[in-house]
Amino acid sequence: MQILDGKTLGKEIQEEIRLEVEKLSKKPHLAVILVGDNPASKIYVNTKNKTCERLGINSTVITLPENTTEDELKLKIKTLNEDSDVNAILVQLPLPEHINTANCIKEISPIKDVDGFTPENLGAVICGKQPYAYPCTPFGIITLLKRNNIEISGKHAVVIGRSNIVGKPLSLMLLKENATVTMCHSKTKNLKEITKTADILVSATGNRIITKDMVKKDAIVIDVGIIRNKEGKLEGDVYFDEVKEVASYITPVPGGVGPMTIAALMKNTFELFLMQNK
Repeated sequence: MQILDGKTLGKEIQEEIRLEVEKLSKKPHLAVILVGDNPASKIYVNTKNKTCERLGINSTVITLPENTTEDELKLKIKTLNEDSDVNAILVQLPLPEHINTANCIKEISPIKDVDGFTPENLGAVICGKQPYAYPCTPFGIITLLKRNNIEISGKHAVVIGRSNIVGKPLSLMLLKENATVTMCHSKTKNLKEITKTADILVSATGNRIITKDMVKKDAIVIDVGIIRNKEGKLEGDVYFDEVKEVASYITPVPGGVGPMTIAALMKNTFELFLMQNK
């Protein structure tokens, strides 16, 4: 069993980006919009801001009050779309309940959509085309597999979770890499029978569900879940200590997919800057 160390690889990728940014006369610029006072969102935004600073990427955090209207948020996005100094726009999710997330995300210019969530970018993924930016967590997962020389082509990949952020785009990206993909979700029957056939098993549910008896011997296990247990410790969807006994590769939580998501965000920011400054 080998640990898929996203923390170390994420740092390597960030250093590669830092060296490339260092050569530029003009720097990439990421703008993040944070609406409300969600504590977890504040932590995520702060992490992104510090990472940008370390890599030499300009970063602006726009904080809006909880009672911001949907129209006000759309106007802010429009202003950033029109700002030639801003290359990448991120609306931190989740948004307050009174704001329609899909309506606001589609207002982001696709070539500035650093999260890869706009209909144009997700549509390109569906069609097997190159989007301006791939969604960060799936992009990070594919990068983690490839940089560890793990063959995807011809493998049976089982993805548990059907969100627009992880499950759906990741399934399509694995398909593009010539995996045979099965998508499972909360209504899937006989889940264990399906997961036992997976060469690559990805769980993105936010629930502790993957036990040793659900995993095929020598499978590659990717844990996207982030759960804080009663003791305050971070865990994932996978019962790591028991599943590592049968897996050939496994991601830890923390230190697996999370750092790769941040690395992918920085990579997307850099690539969008290059596209806009050809």
